[in-house]
Amino acid sequence: MNYILAILLPPLSILLTGRPILAIIVFLIWIPALIFSGGLTHPMFIILAWILIFQSREDRRMRRYGGEG
Repeated sequence: MNYILAILLPPLSILLTGRPILAIIVFLIWIPALIFSGGLTHPMFIILAWILIFQSREDRRMRRYGGEG
Protein backbone atom coordinates (compact mmCIF):
# COMPACT_ATOMS: atom_id res chain seq x y z
CA MET A 1 0.00 0.00 0.00
CA ASN A 2 2.82 2.37 0.82
CA TYR A 3 4.39 1.74 -2.59
CA ILE A 4 1.18 2.92 -4.29
CA LEU A 5 1.09 5.98 -2.06
CA ALA A 6 4.70 6.68 -3.06
CA ILE A 7 3.58 7.05 -6.67
CA LEU A 8 1.00 9.70 -5.82
CA LEU A 9 2.48 11.51 -2.80
CA PRO A 10 6.12 10.61 -2.15
CA PRO A 11 6.57 12.95 0.88
CA LEU A 12 3.58 11.41 2.67
CA SER A 13 4.89 7.94 1.94
CA ILE A 14 8.28 8.88 3.38
CA LEU A 15 6.53 10.27 6.47
CA LEU A 16 4.73 6.96 6.95
CA THR A 17 8.03 5.08 6.88
CA GLY A 18 8.99 6.91 10.07
CA ARG A 19 11.26 9.66 8.73
CA PRO A 20 9.44 12.93 9.49
CA ILE A 21 12.36 15.33 9.04
CA LEU A 22 13.30 13.82 5.69
CA ALA A 23 9.63 13.95 4.65
CA ILE A 24 9.52 17.69 5.37
CA ILE A 25 12.72 18.30 3.42
CA VAL A 26 11.47 16.24 0.48
CA PHE A 27 8.14 18.07 0.55
CA LEU A 28 9.88 21.45 0.43
CA ILE A 29 11.89 20.32 -2.59
CA TRP A 30 9.10 18.30 -4.26
CA ILE A 31 6.55 21.13 -4.64
CA PRO A 32 8.84 23.59 -6.49
CA ALA A 33 10.31 20.74 -8.53
CA LEU A 34 6.83 19.76 -9.72
CA ILE A 35 5.92 23.34 -10.56
CA PHE A 36 9.10 24.33 -12.37
CA SER A 37 9.83 21.06 -14.19
CA GLY A 38 6.26 20.26 -15.13
CA GLY A 39 6.41 16.90 -13.37
CA LEU A 40 9.62 15.64 -14.96
CA THR A 41 11.32 15.25 -11.56
CA HIS A 42 8.44 13.29 -10.01
CA PRO A 43 9.96 9.85 -10.85
CA MET A 44 13.08 10.79 -8.88
CA PHE A 45 11.00 11.31 -5.74
CA ILE A 46 9.08 8.06 -6.35
CA ILE A 47 12.35 6.13 -6.54
CA LEU A 48 13.60 7.82 -3.36
CA ALA A 49 10.40 6.87 -1.53
CA TRP A 50 10.58 3.26 -2.77
CA ILE A 51 14.18 2.94 -1.59
CA LEU A 52 13.29 4.30 1.85
CA ILE A 53 10.26 1.99 2.14
CA PHE A 54 12.37 -1.01 1.21
CA GLN A 55 15.11 0.02 3.63
CA SER A 56 12.67 0.44 6.52
CA ARG A 57 11.18 -3.01 5.86
CA GLU A 58 14.63 -4.56 5.80
CA ASP A 59 15.51 -2.81 9.08
CA ARG A 60 12.36 -4.19 10.70
CA ARG A 61 13.12 -7.65 9.37
CA MET A 62 16.66 -7.53 10.76
CA ARG A 63 15.39 -6.42 14.17
CA ARG A 64 12.73 -9.14 14.21
CA TYR A 65 14.97 -12.04 13.23
CA GLY A 66 18.16 -10.55 14.56
CA GLY A 67 21.63 -10.61 13.15
CA GLU A 68 22.66 -11.99 9.81
CA GLY A 69 20.44 -13.56 7.26
